[in-house]
Amino acid sequence: MKSIFYVSLLSLVMSCNTATEEAKSLTDLKTKKNALVDQLNEISNELKSVENAISALDTLKRLMTVTSFKAEEKEFNHYIEVQGVVKADKTIELRAEMGGSISAILIKQGQRVSKGQTLATLESSVIDNSVLQLKTQLDLATTTYERQARLWDQKIGSEIQFLQLKAQKEALENSLNSLKAQARKMKVVAPFSGVIDQVFAKTGELVSPQTPFLRLVNLDNVYVESEITETYLKAVTKGTKALLHFKSIDTFVEASITQVGNFINPSNRSFKTRIDIKNTNNELKANLLANIKINDYNASGIVIPSKVIQKDRNGKTFVYVLEAEENNFRVVKTDVVEANSYANFSYISEGLNSNSTLVEKGARLVKNGEIVKLVD
Repeated sequence: MKSIFYVSLLSLVMSCNTATEEAKSLTDLKTKKNALVDQLNEISNELKSVENAISALDTLKRLMTVTSFKAEEKEFNHYIEVQGVVKADKTIELRAEMGGSISAILIKQGQRVSKGQTLATLESSVIDNSVLQLKTQLDLATTTYERQARLWDQKIGSEIQFLQLKAQKEALENSLNSLKAQARKMKVVAPFSGVIDQVFAKTGELVSPQTPFLRLVNLDNVYVESEITETYLKAVTKGTKALLHFKSIDTFVEASITQVGNFINPSNRSFKTRIDIKNTNNELKANLLANIKINDYNASGIVIPSKVIQKDRNGKTFVYVLEAEENNFRVVKTDVVEANSYANFSYISEGLNSNSTLVEKGARLVKNGEIVKLVD
């Protein structure tokens, strides 16, 4: 029994000694590791310092190459771009005032006509014959009335007979005037000067007042109508300048807004504008499409390409400006205020002047404070 006890005690003592030695060994290793890490950091820092020193002294170092441009003061314009349609105030589909058969069409499609010119006639032989008969009756009644009037002036004859002849004459005059008015309605007359755009009817056809007879167009003065979102309601006013491009005929026209609508379309939240145009050569046709650029903003100042403007993490806009340093240039980050932009150019209201030289090619690759080489 004692033997077993001594053996157990000896084993316990030996175990304690081993654990103590292992704990001591682990502590030493950790200490050694920390010392090596410190040495490594010290060497890394020293290596970085040496590399910086070499970089500073290395005259053969390859610098990043960039191009530049001078900031310029110029006129800046912003445009609203919309599409419009050419329309004409004087466009009408003429209809006959009376129904009947077409006896003659006196014009051709594309022909220019004058105001008051007869364009076509309807069959009116019945009315014409009635007019001739009434004229004969009226001539007789007028002669009889005038004879009786002379007698009445001499106090010869009865007043009743005089008044009857007068009433008969006036009734015939009214009937004749009514028939002549009907005869005029048997003609289709141009209400204004213009061009016959299309003839719908043919000789011999029966037409009614509801049937379109022909289309008459006057394109001497036209206008372009467009719809603009209500966002620009304050910017677009009467007199606002506009540039119109009729792409189909490759024609540009400078004009101004003639009229701004007073009604907002609830379906698309837009309002209408009108631009009157003098159609000198009659190049512009009704329903021709136009691309419209309406000048809603203009200013004078520094204008630069939008591509060189960048934003930092805080959302501030900046550009890189070059400052001369010995034989090269240093890149300097410069905050700017971009007031407006259009067609890849931006108007800078703050941050630059006409003496500023900006990085162009390479602007997205350089860093603030970097030394760069300038190339053409």
